[in-house]
Amino acid sequence: MTVILVCYGLFYYFDNVWNGMFVEWFENRFIEYNEEWCCGVNTSVCYVTRVVKWGELKNFILGIAIVIGVILMTIAMIYSNLVIKAKTKKKLSDLSEMIKRYMSEEQSVDLFPVEYSEISTQLAELKMKLQKHEQLLKEEVSRKNDLVAYLAHDLKTPLTSVIGYLSLINEAKDMPTDMQEKYIDITLRKALRLEELINEFFEITRYNMMQITVEEEKIDLSYMLYQMADEFYPQLQKKGNTVKLNVDENVFIVGDPNKLARVFNNILKNAIAYSYNETTIEIFTKLIDGGVEIGFFNKGKTISKEKLKTIFDKFVRLDQVRGTSTGGAGLGLAIAREIVNLHGGNIKATSENEETTFLVFIPRVVEN
Repeated sequence: MTVILVCYGLFYYFDNVWNGMFVEWFENRFIEYNEEWCCGVNTSVCYVTRVVKWGELKNFILGIAIVIGVILMTIAMIYSNLVIKAKTKKKLSDLSEMIKRYMSEEQSVDLFPVEYSEISTQLAELKMKLQKHEQLLKEEVSRKNDLVAYLAHDLKTPLTSVIGYLSLINEAKDMPTDMQEKYIDITLRKALRLEELINEFFEITRYNMMQITVEEEKIDLSYMLYQMADEFYPQLQKKGNTVKLNVDENVFIVGDPNKLARVFNNILKNAIAYSYNETTIEIFTKLIDGGVEIGFFNKGKTISKEKLKTIFDKFVRLDQVRGTSTGGAGLGLAIAREIVNLHGGNIKATSENEETTFLVFIPRVVEN
């Protein structure tokens, strides 16, 4: 019906607007005239017959119909695409609004229609992860702020002592030599403590800017552990502690020697700091699962299970965990865990009955 109306409209337009030009063209193109002359007595009669060229006319009409059909199909497709795009845009806009409302905690997951059930499930999991990550960040910031406040407060104590004793020495010109030496010794120890606290401030800043990279090579593990124990002899002697090494002599691992040395140094340093006086710290190795486990055992105050869960988090001080006055910026064990993870291993700690053990697993053991 549409095709007929279009054809009629075109015919009317060409025939009336163009003053019959279409009719003349149509007659010239598709009609053939045959003339037959018959003579009468006193007149001549002309017979003219018109024959339509049906073959050409059918081809013409078919071509016009195809062109019109293609045009109409094109228009329909364009319109359909525009409608689909408009509906899709509206759906996306509605979905975006629902996601925004859900993530802003204004609505529950029930606000999503049934057809979005898979999306709602994934969003619920994502939201849970984001909330957990946000909570961890808040806790880390809180620990960091508490630590900075602690260090800032503790800076005053040694600084006040340094100024006080130096003032006494400066004012009492005739102070006895033995007393003067005593005050100088106290001042030096307070100044060294002040230096430690300042270094901890720098450690906090440096950790946030640091990107740890690993440069691997073959390492003689037993030699590294023996050498490290020798280096800590002065700290051990102060508390009357000793180190017992029970390590395999022919264990070689692949890793970064400087980074792993830092891991073992941090653990042994903590073991010495928090061990009871006159006790033995044991360092041992054990081959398991194609790798090696390095253990550090010491006797000291038991760490609670709750505190063990956060002992490798950033800005958690061991002195807060164990209740002593010794401790750094709470970064040593966090950095140790990151280094061990970069080597494909893991680190953990156990503590019960006043016995604490740190275990470091390195997976890549090689032959000598």
